Amino acid sequence: MAKIIHAMVRVRDLERSLKFYNDSLGLSISHRLDFPEFSLVYLRNTENDFEIELTWNRGREVAYTHGDGYGHVAAAVSDLEGEHARMTGVGLKPAPIKEFRRGEKLLARFFLLEDPDGYKIEMLERSGHYV
Repeated sequence: MAKIIHAMVRVRDLERSLKFYNDSLGLSISHRLDFPEFSLVYLRNTENDFEIELTWNRGREVAYTHGDGYGHVAAAVSDLEGEHARMTGVGLKPAPIKEFRRGEKLLARFFLLEDPDGYKIEMLERSGHYV
């Protein structure tokens, strides 16, 4: 059986993206591969064995487009309100907290934020399916 190990996103400003992923998800560099034209930087924290791979192509000035197929990466946290407040406090501008319900049953509480290149990240409260 396959084990999913990372998701890759292309970034224009590596330092800005490293700061964002550290400030938002507490991710830091676990492995880095530098080549003349590009760098691959793998990020994780102690909660994960899954990584985000930042691909930085040197000299890229034009913003990457996501088309209409990209969705989001999701992370689960215990204190959704606390994380929302913390991220707001460091200037990350998360969207308001939302809830999905089926009748009276709460299915999910979450908010979205975007990284510096426009990739969406869904922050879910740990409960139910999202533990």
